[in-house]
Amino acid sequence: MTLSFWMLIAVLAITAFSIRVLGLIAGDAIRSSRYSWVLDDLPGLIIVSLVASSLAGQSIGGWVAATAALFVAYLTNHVILTMCIGVAVFSGLGWAGF
Repeated sequence: MTLSFWMLIAVLAITAFSIRVLGLIAGDAIRSSRYSWVLDDLPGLIIVSLVASSLAGQSIGGWVAATAALFVAYLTNHVILTMCIGVAVFSGLGWAGF
């Protein structure tokens, strides 16, 4: 490999390490500030943002399955059951032609 490849690998490694270190520093700064409540809600916010961006391009069947999964999650608070119901509804709607 040439020097340019090694330089690229080194820059990417330093960048990846820097992102992780800065995340730790920022997390510690937030944890000790008055905004520490944000860290408690962060996992749920990340999931909501991922699901919302995934649903943006889905058909009506995807939205119905997501609604069913949300309903099951609200009633049972059981992650595996929620996933199973969501997949079953999506598959059933796909099988039915929706």
